[in-house]
Amino acid sequence: MKILVVIDVQNDFIDGALANADAQAAMPAIREKVNKCREDGYKVIFTRDTHNISYLDTLEGKYLPYPHCIKFTRGWQIAKGLQKDSDFVINKERFGCSDIIHQIKSSLTARELAEDEIEEIELIGFCTDICVVSNALIMKADLSLDRTIISCDASCCAGTSKAAHAAALNVMRCCQVEVRNDY
Repeated sequence: MKILVVIDVQNDFIDGALANADAQAAMPAIREKVNKCREDGYKVIFTRDTHNISYLDTLEGKYLPYPHCIKFTRGWQIAKGLQKDSDFVINKERFGCSDIIHQIKSSLTARELAEDEIEEIELIGFCTDICVVSNALIMKADLSLDRTIISCDASCCAGTSKAAHAAALNVMRCCQVEVRNDY
């Protein structure tokens, strides 16, 4: 079985509080990738950066002092038209979701777990240098995925800057995440 994890493709990263031209430019490729993976039988899972109104009082808020992805706001919503009702969504309050593998496995049916080994988990989304790389490294560190390919499609990601995006892709490569479509 192959799984596509769409990391934080939310309005605040596209045209909201942390709007980014690179994220806007990546949206057509992201839409195409999600649709193609569905056609190819991938399980599609979304993560959603989730904060509350006291975000600025958190440690993250002290380093990134821009309220964003406040639960139930427009900015918190996944980009229109990407998510289907049947898709599993992981709300996460930090860059990386420490139990992301548990969350992914809990989205699978008993039959899927019994019959199908997870062959690959591919990541796409925002921000390459924060949430995408964090979750990729958490997955690589999980011993239960020892035979699972962890990959990232660089053409379907955007970082906080082009340099930060490139640096994150390099870190992933160094940690044996297969980086694809890095032009």
